[in-house]
Amino acid sequence: MRRTATGLLVAMAALFLLARHYQDLHPAWSWVLAFSEAGMVGGMADWFAVTALFRRPLGLPIPHTAIIPENKDRIADTMAAFLRDNFLTPQVVARRMRAMNLAGAAGDWLADPAKGSSTRLRDGAAELLAQVLESLDPERLGTQVRGGLFRQIDKLEVSPLLGQMLATTIADQRHMPVIDSLVRWAGLTLEDNEELIRDLIHKRANAVLRWTGLDETLASSVLDGLYKLLAEVIVDPQHPLRGKVEEGLAKLAQDMQHDGELRSRVERLKGELMANPAVSRWWQGVWERLRTGMLTRLRRPAGEGSGQLAEALTELGRHLRDDPAMQQQINRFARRTLVGVSVRYGDQIVRLVSETVRRWDAQTVTDRIEGAVGRDLQFIRINGTLVGGLVGVAIHAVDLLL
Repeated sequence: MRRTATGLLVAMAALFLLARHYQDLHPAWSWVLAFSEAGMVGGMADWFAVTALFRRPLGLPIPHTAIIPENKDRIADTMAAFLRDNFLTPQVVARRMRAMNLAGAAGDWLADPAKGSSTRLRDGAAELLAQVLESLDPERLGTQVRGGLFRQIDKLEVSPLLGQMLATTIADQRHMPVIDSLVRWAGLTLEDNEELIRDLIHKRANAVLRWTGLDETLASSVLDGLYKLLAEVIVDPQHPLRGKVEEGLAKLAQDMQHDGELRSRVERLKGELMANPAVSRWWQGVWERLRTGMLTRLRRPAGEGSGQLAEALTELGRHLRDDPAMQQQINRFARRTLVGVSVRYGDQIVRLVSETVRRWDAQTVTDRIEGAVGRDLQFIRINGTLVGGLVGVAIHAVDLLL
C-alpha cells in the first residue's frame, strides 16, 4: 500500500509534466494540468501528515513532527490515567459486582455434595468449630449457645486470619485461577466500555487526527493492544502483570494482618454480617441438631463428625442458595471488599501500565502502532491525492467561470 500511494503520487507528477507539455494543443489539457497539479499537492500534504505522526519527514527537524515517539511518555501517562479514571473506579467495580451473585454461586457449590464435602474443607472447618465450641462455657450451652458463639466470633479478629490464609494460598500457588478470572473480568469490562474509550479518544485527539480519521484507527489500535495484553497475561504464567498482581495480593495479605485501618474495616463488615437475622436463624437450626455430639465427633480423626459436618455445610449451601436476604448481605460484603481493593491498590496497577509503556523503545512503539494501523495510513495518502486532484479541477472550473 505504501508503494501504491507513492506510485500514484509519481503518476500525478508524470501527468503534470505531460499536461504542461501539451497544454497549448487543446483546452482539455488545462483540466488535466489542474487535476495533476492539485493531486500532487494533496498527495504531498498527506504524505507529510502521515509521516509526521511517526517520524521526521526526510529526517528534517521540523517542529511538531515525530509526534508519537516524541510523546511516548505522555501517551503512557495518558493511558494510565484513562485506565484509572474509567476502569479502576469504585463505581465501575461496584456496577460489575452488582451483576454477580457470589453468595448464590457459593451456595450452589456447598449444596452439591460432590463439591462441598471436600476433605480439606471438612478438616479445616472441623478444627475451627472445635476450637470455638471448646472456648464456650459448657453451662451456657443450652438456649444461650447462639449468643455465646456469636460473642466468641465477635472477639475473634478475622482480618489477620484471612491475611494468613491469603498468604498461604499465594505460597501454594492456589491463587492462579483467581488471577485468570480477574483478567477475564477485565476483558469483559473493556468490551463493555469500548464505545466510551472510542469517544474519549475522539474528544482528546487533535484536529489533524480527527480530520484524517486516525482517531478511530488509534482507538482500535489501543483496544487491540489492551486485548492482546490481557490474552498474553492469560497464556503466560510468567507475565510481568501477573507478578504485579501477586505483589498486590501479597501486600493485601500483609495489610490484613498488620494495617490497623483495614483490620477495623473488616471487623465492621463482620459485625454487619453477624447482625443479619438470616444468619441467626440458620445457625440456630443447625445448632439444635448438631450440638449434642459435635465436640466428640469433630475430634475423631475418621469418625462420624466428618459426615455430620458435611451435612451442615450442605445445609449452609442450601440456605445461601435459597435465602435472598443472606445473599444480599454477603454480596454487599464482597462488593465493598473489592471496591476497597480497587481504591487501595488501583494506583499500583496504573503505575504498572505507565512504567511498562515508558520502558518500550520509541522505535518499537512507532513500528507497532504504524503496523497496527497499516493500510489505512496509505489510503489517507491515496485519498488525499485523488481528492486534491478533484479540488484542483473544481478550482479550475471556477477560474474559467470568473
